[in-house]
Amino acid sequence: MKVFINRKPVLGPWGGGNKTVSSLVSSLEPHAEVVFDLNHEDIDVIFCFDPRPSSNGVWYQHFLNYRDKHRCKIIQRVGDVGTHGKPDLFSLVSQSANLSDFVIFPSKWAHDMISYKKDNYRIISNAPLDDFYLNRDKRDRLGQQVRIITHHWSTNVMKGFDIYEKLGEYCSNRDDIEFTYIGRYPDSAATSGINLVEPKDIDFLSAEIPKHDIYLTASRLEAGANHVLEALAAGLPVIYREGGGSIDEYCKDHGERYSDFESLIPTIKKVSSAYSGYKGKALDFSLTIEETIKKYLDIVLL
Repeated sequence: MKVFINRKPVLGPWGGGNKTVSSLVSSLEPHAEVVFDLNHEDIDVIFCFDPRPSSNGVWYQHFLNYRDKHRCKIIQRVGDVGTHGKPDLFSLVSQSANLSDFVIFPSKWAHDMISYKKDNYRIISNAPLDDFYLNRDKRDRLGQQVRIITHHWSTNVMKGFDIYEKLGEYCSNRDDIEFTYIGRYPDSAATSGINLVEPKDIDFLSAEIPKHDIYLTASRLEAGANHVLEALAAGLPVIYREGGGSIDEYCKDHGERYSDFESLIPTIKKVSSAYSGYKGKALDFSLTIEETIKKYLDIVLL
């Protein structure tokens, strides 16, 4: 069996989609030949991670052309649905999903967002790498200072920098709360009161996140938010913003929701005052990427 994947694994601090590509490739290789170009006449499955053109200009239309000629199967994994200021991507994902032989959605929210009507799909939640479970701290009591953390690789405004700026300003005048941001941060955003850490690899993240008490996300309209899954795997309760898309699905049993900055501070205090219970809910999270990839393999190797 030969499987074409239209994205190659990339080393370094990249988002969750790249982590899934890497895991899928390594899991597929014992069962099938994995290729990254269409210069083959015997491809059985085209696995599309992103319908947009790759660095080589190959995009979804090329997959349709190949299928017309060679009768292979196209599996579309929906990732970004274009809600972070990419209306053209929203249209492309909607069209390509409807032309694919099978579609994988990372959340019910992503499925509903593009109003998918067919029944040739499955909702398979994203999952964190096992690395994030390695350094879980089961301590269920807070110290004198509440340590809050978040991490993002994108500087898109939808990641919630309006909230992070205000929280940093709030923290700058207090010694009972600390806020750390790991990742890429907009040059135009205020940094007062924020411990900024440049993007780091998984080894660093999996060791650093558990040193904190609460994970915060202000991101909105996420189709499959890996950052909160990594936080839960690290054992942190998540405080998440209303309207987070998949985040609401992923975190509803493992944290607390807020609506704006005015409600964020009371939410932090609520979680802090009942920390043992929230910590226990976070530690109940046990989803692994192996479970997710196995579900992918069941579809690809069918």
